[in-house]
Amino acid sequence: MRKMRGFWMAAVVVLSLAGPALAGTVIYTQGDLKWKDAGIPGVTTAAVAGDMAKGPSQFFLKYPAGFVTPVHHHSPDHHVTTISGNLVLILDGKEFRLTPGSYFSFTGKTPHAARCEGSEDCVMFVETRGAWDVVPEK
Repeated sequence: MRKMRGFWMAAVVVLSLAGPALAGTVIYTQGDLKWKDAGIPGVTTAAVAGDMAKGPSQFFLKYPAGFVTPVHHHSPDHHVTTISGNLVLILDGKEFRLTPGSYFSFTGKTPHAARCEGSEDCVMFVETRGAWDVVPEK
């Protein structure tokens, strides 16, 4: 009996902690996304949470087929999952081919370049821990 009471007390504590996290639900269908010009020709973003310009956020990032970035970094740590297209990341001269479902994470202002290979746009889902920026490397 004592073990069961301890179990239920622990369950109540866990559920009370999880409750606020489960309270909100956000659902976007593909048609709900509002794509906006990112200030770089051909590159667009669609925010789904937070404010990209002010702090942590989650958004989709789209490169047009054939797009190539110069070497750059982003100030905030960020985590990215590729959704469509064939993205090639270049770090320290080494190429990483990322097909849909691939993941990468950059922390500490990691310098990199990227290109979208093939005939399909590259779409990524980005979670950033601070205001989003693109800082060219010198």
